[in-house]
Amino acid sequence: MAVLNIILLVLFVIISLLLIFLVSVQSEDDTGLSGMFGGNSESAFGGRSNKVINKITSYVLAAFVVLALLVAFLGKTNSKSSIATKAEAAAVSTTETTQKTN
Repeated sequence: MAVLNIILLVLFVIISLLLIFLVSVQSEDDTGLSGMFGGNSESAFGGRSNKVINKITSYVLAAFVVLALLVAFLGKTNSKSSIATKAEAAAVSTTETTQKTN
């Protein structure tokens, strides 16, 4: 299970960086806050690429959300089991110590 967590975490980081890149590459409109700072309405990669980049961004965002939930769920499951294991080991050692002193 630890290998799966590592693979999902690496994939999560890659998707996160890709999402940051895609959001930063998207063209800015002349309206709103982006137009205030000199945004240009022309796309850097051509006129129709804005629609394609928006679709790719939405798919990467969906993958990001799914991976975030998976990483959180698997991390919660593993941390719970490791906490339970540590608590059980502490209880056993306390019991052994108590029995040795009596």
